Amino acid sequence: MPHILCFSRNRSTGVEHGEDGLVKACCRLQDSLMTAIVEIKVQLPDLELTDVRGEVHRSDQGIPPDAFESLRKAIGTRIGPGLLKIMKGLVGNREDLRELLNMLDECCQGVILSFSKEALTKAPEDRKKAEEFYNRLVKENVRLYDSCIAFVPGSPLVVSIEPPKRRDE
Repeated sequence: MPHILCFSRNRSTGVEHGEDGLVKACCRLQDSLMTAIVEIKVQLPDLELTDVRGEVHRSDQGIPPDAFESLRKAIGTRIGPGLLKIMKGLVGNREDLRELLNMLDECCQGVILSFSKEALTKAPEDRKKAEEFYNRLVKENVRLYDSCIAFVPGSPLVVSIEPPKRRDE
């Protein structure tokens, strides 16, 4: 990694539910070292990856020319526990694909979280009751833990929750 005095990063993930039973997710990354996009398509109801594609517009990290061909090995797998570990097994634990694998995982997590969106909007108005509501929701769906700033360790919304094991362990 080059020596830099200033580093900034912007990463966002969007999810769209199509009428054709496909869910599309896109993770965009732009930082001081890299600009890239990873897109997936997922078939419902099995949450099976049917397409993986992307593009690296700029990188100081030496992304190999076969990067997205390697990521396409994940096609046919289902989104679920241990997916990052499965993907690392399929493509190898290659350091040159680390950021793109994380973006692929972020797309998959976005798909999962998109199904929780409606439940999140049903929180009570009262602050104490809302905290209890979110705490119970995260306990029932541990994938929400550390999935956004509201559910990071130390947040009052997750204070009594035992952190789950990391997805890649």
